[in-house]
Amino acid sequence: MKAQTVLATAVLGVGLGTLLLPGAALADTTVSPATTPVGGTVVLTATTCDPQSGDAIFRVTGPNRDQNVRSTTAAAGGGLSAELFTAGFTLGTYTVTATCGDGSPAGSATFTVTPIGGAQAGSGTTTDPTGSVAAGAALLGSATAGALILARRRRHAATAATA
Repeated sequence: MKAQTVLATAVLGVGLGTLLLPGAALADTTVSPATTPVGGTVVLTATTCDPQSGDAIFRVTGPNRDQNVRSTTAAAGGGLSAELFTAGFTLGTYTVTATCGDGSPAGSATFTVTPIGGAQAGSGTTTDPTGSVAAGAALLGSATAGALILARRRRHAATAATA
């Protein structure tokens, strides 16, 4: 009976995690490379935007910028993308927030502009872990609930055996 309880709890936790995991990927914007020298080019990509719903708008904010960039192409892996030339940018970190053509948010990411000859360019990063945090919290909550149910059943079984 104990094995059945543990198995049922594990199945419940995996099932809830499977249902909530797609929420972690709902909003995803990337910038590649994540670091570029002044005058370099970065590619902004909103992977969850449907090209058929219209252009994505990337809002770029940072030390000397607050501008919108419209998507120019459908991204190879899905979504929409645009290239951004960083000539005239001040050194520092910039935030890119994307909105799909249908008005839905597509997440955010950051990139850093360095001096020419500065740090090597890296891969794109995402900075909106809301979906991952929610999925992790749901899994932790279901595991805790399963442990409480298991402990309660053990206590009832021990009480019944001594009575």
